[in-house]
Amino acid sequence: MTFKQKYTLLFILAGLSALAPFSIDMYLPAFPAIAKGLHTDIAQVTLSLTSYFIGISIGQLFYGPIIDKFGRKKPLLFGLLLFIAASIGCALSPSIYWLITMRVVLALGGCVGMVVSRAVVRDLFPVSEIAKIFSILMLIVGVAPILAPSIGGWVVSVSDWRSIFYVLAIIGLLLTLAVYFYLPESIKERTTEPLNFNNSIRDYKAVFFEKTFLFYAFAGSAAMAGMFAYISGSPFAFMKYFGLTEAQYGWVFGINAMGFIAGSQLNRLLLKRFTSLQIVTLSGGTLLIVALSLITLLQLQLFTPVILILHLFTFLFCLGILVPNSTAMALAPFSENAGSASALIGFLQMVCGAILSAVVSALHDETLFPMVGGMATAGIVAFVIILRLNINSKKGKINPEPIPVPVVTKKL
Repeated sequence: MTFKQKYTLLFILAGLSALAPFSIDMYLPAFPAIAKGLHTDIAQVTLSLTSYFIGISIGQLFYGPIIDKFGRKKPLLFGLLLFIAASIGCALSPSIYWLITMRVVLALGGCVGMVVSRAVVRDLFPVSEIAKIFSILMLIVGVAPILAPSIGGWVVSVSDWRSIFYVLAIIGLLLTLAVYFYLPESIKERTTEPLNFNNSIRDYKAVFFEKTFLFYAFAGSAAMAGMFAYISGSPFAFMKYFGLTEAQYGWVFGINAMGFIAGSQLNRLLLKRFTSLQIVTLSGGTLLIVALSLITLLQLQLFTPVILILHLFTFLFCLGILVPNSTAMALAPFSENAGSASALIGFLQMVCGAILSAVVSALHDETLFPMVGGMATAGIVAFVIILRLNINSKKGKINPEPIPVPVVTKKL
């Protein structure tokens, strides 16, 4: 493909990848306005965020076998249309319970972009380039946490909270048009087997128990869970514990997001000299150092806002390096079932993140311990998995740069 076609494709894929996280961050500043408008409290509004995570986790598993059976484009268009309809449904919500339900539908529609974008990258690019492509996508996806809250806050200031969901509907419409006119169908051979529950479970089992997928997917998911712990605990840590204003917290959130973007772009340079396994090992080792430092500073009560920001920035910087490589290597073995593999990666990341996020919330004790402890645990677990990955690689049980091999399954 030409240079223009390549970057048009990457821009569309990045937009699809960012759609789900954008749907999370954009309406966060509107929580008080939503609570007032629907005559409820912030705690009830927060359930709409929880319901979204449930929908996005289950939805990815739903789309995996479908895009392997029917191709990438048609299911993607269906999901985007569902996203548009659900956005309008959220905007018209007469009650908090309606909003919570519509947020589930919104997630079911929006998550298709995450699944398809990973699968399309695996379809169209050689294994040696996948990690670089994911790093490019991260550049745009990483901007979402910076821009979305600001856009949402601006929309609420000039209109009302319902307008946020109309804006999301417009974004969904623009992506639908871009996909329809500019995104090619990337899958070469579709599965000919019937699409049913048993076949889907069998395909997921075949993907899950492939050792390369197993280690890389769980390493990336464990590390990503640390980001969820940060997102869950950082509002209290900075605005309540350290007394920062909402505007100052927004700047802190943006600075840390820049760490994630910077790491993903440095990864493109590192891939010119090192293998993905070497890069994953280096970033995992750095995560371990950050985790141990977090625990030590917490015990000694030496945290200041600046010290904590430096640690968070470094943590997210390492994630920006680790996640593109772990995702690429987890997908690499599959020239078939790439849709199911992509869906399973997203599901594992969301489930691990949701569990750690729930633990951080449950352990809330007016201290930094829940957030810091959650992030440290994620870093340590990720390093242990990566350490085991290296051991198996040296024993020849895992190819450090796997050659794509189709998953062979029998018809039921």
